[in-house]
Amino acid sequence: MSNQSNKRTQRWRHTAIAVALSMSLAGVAVAQSQTGSIFGQAPAAAGETVVATNNSGLTREVAVDSSGRFQINNVPVGVYTVSLKKDGAVVDTRKNVALSPGAGASISFEAPSGATSLGAVTVSANALPSIDVSSVNSSTVITAADLRKLPVARNAESIALLSPGTTSGSGYFTGPGNHSLVSFGGSSVTENAYYVNGYNTGEPYKNLGGFQLPYGAIDQQETLTGGYNAKYGRSDGGVINQIGKRGTNEWHFGGQVAWEPRFLEGTPVNRYYGHPAVPASTSQVNYTLENPDLAGTLHQYRNDNKQWETVYSAYLGGPLIQDKLFMFLAAETTKTQSTNVENASNALVQYNQDKDTKFYGKLDWNITDSNILELTALDNRSSTGAGKTYDFDYTTLKSGAFVTPNDVTKDNAQFYLAHFTSYITDAATLSILYGKAHFQDPTIYGESSVSSLPYISRPYNENPAYLPPGTGPNGINNGQPNTSWLSNNATNGTHGLRADFDYKLANHDLAVGIDNMSYQARNQGPNQQNPFNPALNYYWRYLTGNRVQKREIGWQTSMTMTQKAYYLQDEWQVTPNLLLSIGVRNDHFTNYNDLGKAFVDEKNQWEPRIGASWDVNGDSSFKIYGNAGRYYLALPDNAAERAANISTYLTTNYSYTGIDANGVPTGLTPLGPTTSPDGEQGLPKATDEVTARNLKPEYLDEFILGFDKKLNDEWNYGAKAMWRDLKTAIDDECAPGHIADKMTSMGLNPDDYYNSLYGASYCRLINPGQTNNMLVKSDDGTQSVLVPMSQKDWGYIQGVKRKTGSLNLYLEHPFDGKWQARIDYTFTRGFGNTEGQVRSDFGQADVSKTEDWDSWQLMDGANGELANVRKHQFRIRGAYQISDEWLVSGTLLAQSGYPKECLGYYGTGGSGDDYYGAGNPGDPSGYNNYGSGNYHWCHGIRMPAGSIGHTPWTKQLNLGVHYTPAFADHKLGINLDVFNALNGQKPIQTDPTGESAYDPDSNTISIGNSYGDGIFYQPPRTVRLSVTYDY
Repeated sequence: MSNQSNKRTQRWRHTAIAVALSMSLAGVAVAQSQTGSIFGQAPAAAGETVVATNNSGLTREVAVDSSGRFQINNVPVGVYTVSLKKDGAVVDTRKNVALSPGAGASISFEAPSGATSLGAVTVSANALPSIDVSSVNSSTVITAADLRKLPVARNAESIALLSPGTTSGSGYFTGPGNHSLVSFGGSSVTENAYYVNGYNTGEPYKNLGGFQLPYGAIDQQETLTGGYNAKYGRSDGGVINQIGKRGTNEWHFGGQVAWEPRFLEGTPVNRYYGHPAVPASTSQVNYTLENPDLAGTLHQYRNDNKQWETVYSAYLGGPLIQDKLFMFLAAETTKTQSTNVENASNALVQYNQDKDTKFYGKLDWNITDSNILELTALDNRSSTGAGKTYDFDYTTLKSGAFVTPNDVTKDNAQFYLAHFTSYITDAATLSILYGKAHFQDPTIYGESSVSSLPYISRPYNENPAYLPPGTGPNGINNGQPNTSWLSNNATNGTHGLRADFDYKLANHDLAVGIDNMSYQARNQGPNQQNPFNPALNYYWRYLTGNRVQKREIGWQTSMTMTQKAYYLQDEWQVTPNLLLSIGVRNDHFTNYNDLGKAFVDEKNQWEPRIGASWDVNGDSSFKIYGNAGRYYLALPDNAAERAANISTYLTTNYSYTGIDANGVPTGLTPLGPTTSPDGEQGLPKATDEVTARNLKPEYLDEFILGFDKKLNDEWNYGAKAMWRDLKTAIDDECAPGHIADKMTSMGLNPDDYYNSLYGASYCRLINPGQTNNMLVKSDDGTQSVLVPMSQKDWGYIQGVKRKTGSLNLYLEHPFDGKWQARIDYTFTRGFGNTEGQVRSDFGQADVSKTEDWDSWQLMDGANGELANVRKHQFRIRGAYQISDEWLVSGTLLAQSGYPKECLGYYGTGGSGDDYYGAGNPGDPSGYNNYGSGNYHWCHGIRMPAGSIGHTPWTKQLNLGVHYTPAFADHKLGINLDVFNALNGQKPIQTDPTGESAYDPDSNTISIGNSYGDGIFYQPPRTVRLSVTYDY
């Protein structure tokens, strides 16, 4: 053993120069990367070449230089056979050389000591270095082989959560296929990028998630948590990069059937109203529980909220022309039947039938050894919610009468890609990728007797004096599920062109390219008009104290956007052991409203990137690496909604003298005029007034320092520190009075500009904390003025702040044919006053138009812990091959909790309507409007997120057992996977609304009955049984 180990060490050291000098050819693992590099050392001799051949017939041959070095650059990821030739004859071979995206594989063809003629010897194979010294990025690559072993849910986000530095996003946000989303490094869930075979497949409307490959078609998934070079951008979160399988010179086919039976699922825990603490009343204001009768009662019956899921998948791949033309086809259908009993206030139960179908097709044409054409088609079709809704009796816990057919939400996408690669010379490579995509996301509403009725919000606040005897504490509801209505003809489309030219010049690997995308959306967003009752364009929300609020909310519209970029990148081998990765990128983002007028036009966004990798010992056993970079983020389609297009948000408060059988108030008396808290009265907006004239995109600066080191021949360990600092964000302000004050100080009369200040452009996109130049026009149209608004002018206590620091420690044993394991511990601290583009605490998905920054009072107390940061995370994944037939595996994610907060009325306290009424000191923005709190204050105390504790630790243990019997030549697989084996069902997010209403008649603030209660929980234990066959 010791002799073998010594020889291996010597070979690594002899390979060091080749590894280091060739690092520049390997490049950095990047967002859309589909290629890797092979490089190394051979004994110097005349007439030597190295040939790399993959199982799809691609062959690349390069000469060995006078020092014995060789490099094969920009070849597709996959498994290669690499051979050394002498005068045309193969003298040595390395098989099963695996390439990951953007990484480098080092090969050593080394003659024994004293040999002078390569052709006279047979060289034994050597192990490849397990540390890639050619990479400076932070990524995790999970291969198809890993996915066959590990118990992982069948979606990209679950795979991504195997990577350190990731957390599940809030349950309020889901992506295509209803998948939960992922946060990277504390960023919001809209700040990520998704790619399939190099093309952006992100959901284009809000960038919530992305479209994905069929699970069985994934060859590799690369999850990048930082450190991309200048070739790639438009993400300041993370990147999920999927590479699909391709045909080979052998025909293969197979299939899988998987079941997750309902009877093996753990029983979901019920939700009960808690007993939130009620502060003692003061001389200024009284406090009471919103509805004392609800305390301790059943809030949501969840015991029956289970599902049965079945997955069918199949694939076929092989050569259409041997060594020349290859195909691969894969299809997958997932059918889910589920039950969903709603909250007691709604008293409904839905029986749902969801269907998710994916198709993937790929053609690979080796036109010549130097020219490759790849064609990809990807089709995702998701239908969610089909079924029926019934009444649910919370006394008997049984379903009742039929109410309505369910509303069906569809999320479909079709992608068509063409990728041409030309190896012009050994030093020059040209890559051109063009893609086009079509999206359809209609909502099909079920029609029934309740379709023409208005939605009833918070029926538990209905005045019991007007309810029939025997009505429970949850009041009367009518079964209408919709407050607003989405289009049955909502569409989107993208097309993109990317061109990259790579040239090796001495110790420099130079790359230059363009990266352009265009988007066009139609009929997106909610409409307040009821399609079954056109006269109805509102719903009712009951408040405490015999008050009810009429709400008209809608802004359905269309929009377009373009994203253009060019870059220059240099991978420079400074010394044999030191690689520098230096690049710069320039992005240009433009967003247009429904009339095709630009309201955001952000040019010349320069993004410097620099990274370094130091092969300390020169033998790939110890790498120190680091990088620093700036990353800009574009606004998605959704930015046009409410910001630049027509929008409506109107509220009117009434008293009432009765309630009909459908929960609709009667005997209405207005308590004041109709108001719009943000000036959204259904009027057109001027594109040059709705954004700061000097608006900059969101961007952050990132710094990473880490090391990877071999502990011995079997184990690696390492550490990585990361710091992310959000420098600029985009959000809207809704405080035109501050602009008027600044105009007064400039000697202008704001009354002459009233319509511009307080009209349709009431809210404006800005860079909070920066000086923003706001364009304001006079009412008579003769004058316009730029008003420079500083942080002080807006009244903000501080500018944008989102700072995240993390330290990850790991220990890894790569799979050696018997077992594999990896252990990660990540410590993260994140703090600031903004999550990013969305708000997780109450699920606001108006991208870059959240309540944050609408007024300085809404930001007072916002500086706390970040919603998407978990202070402690432990990750373990591993697999053990018991025998050639049996394998066991498992994954564990244990992490600390979500930061709690309390939202209420603003300030240290006052008394009466003059203090707590809309627009007054206790509700200066008017957003509470006698209802739920929106300020980071409760009971007169400032309460930032995390200051009042966290949700409990959660532990997610998944286990797998896999049996591949020898009698079927190990082609048949029988698998059992258990998810959340411990059946922990801790709350992972709680209700933040501490103060839920204010009643001016009794001068009383109500404490929300559900404050602090769980909103989202860990899913219960599920069991997946599957049978696979691979031929």
